[in-house]
Amino acid sequence: MIRTARLLPVQPQLLTQTRFRGLTLSVPRLNEPTGTVEPGHAGPPHAAAPTTTASKAKSIVSSILHGSEAAKTEVAETHSKLLARGKYVHELQIHNVKSEAMEDYIGLVGQNYPKVAQAPELQVKLFGSWITEFGELDQAVHIWEYNNYPGYIDTSNRLREDQSYKEFERKLRPMLRSRSNQMLLEFAFWQGSPPAVHDGIYELRSYLLKPGKMLEWETEWRRGLEARRKFVQPIGAWFSQLGALNYVHHMWVYPDLQARKQAREKAWQVDGWSQTVYNTGWLIHFLSMFVMRSFTK
Repeated sequence: MIRTARLLPVQPQLLTQTRFRGLTLSVPRLNEPTGTVEPGHAGPPHAAAPTTTASKAKSIVSSILHGSEAAKTEVAETHSKLLARGKYVHELQIHNVKSEAMEDYIGLVGQNYPKVAQAPELQVKLFGSWITEFGELDQAVHIWEYNNYPGYIDTSNRLREDQSYKEFERKLRPMLRSRSNQMLLEFAFWQGSPPAVHDGIYELRSYLLKPGKMLEWETEWRRGLEARRKFVQPIGAWFSQLGALNYVHHMWVYPDLQARKQAREKAWQVDGWSQTVYNTGWLIHFLSMFVMRSFTK
């Protein structure tokens, strides 16, 4: 004999309806706050903070479907702690220079940026400066290395009050079409170091990852780097923390374009590199690549 369970109807007064992204959902009615009664008084309870049942229900549904905001923040912070080296923060500056002003720009920046980097009171070093040769032309790329966020804050405050730096900025602005920056953290598996070779070519590859794919990217590239570094000097690898998010930047240096071609061909013959390329291809939205030369006055 097979017994069937009889579902008891839910009493309508125990349900409430709420709207969420165009849908009408029925969720259990939450208990209304009962408040408290002062000792010695038999009167009605004092009113609690006004919170509607519908708003509580909407919050529950949103948390179930998307996760709480606190959880999202905790995950983002955990990713940074897991992936980042943590010793420095790097600022990536992109200057789009007016074509007719490039020569003056090189002279002005070449004179002032070394002064900033060498000032003993500032907690910053100039990791490197470059001019693009392939990619978006009339573009300068600068990477600054700060002693973590306190170093950036202190340096920025000092430069903001420095009269000579203000004068430099006043001369610089008319030479630019636009500029942007990102604050970057180093990947722990690939600790950057300022390049020792200054007369070669530099390749900066920038990947926009799909949200939530940073950990997978780090895992795959940690393996793939071992195949590449046998043939080419890695300069650094970073991921964006402020500014445009979900970006990863890798930098390499080669003696010349022919050496780059040969190094890449050799890497494809090493076990692990082709698998890294295959496994990371679906993690990105798009890739941009720039060939650059070291900035000279």
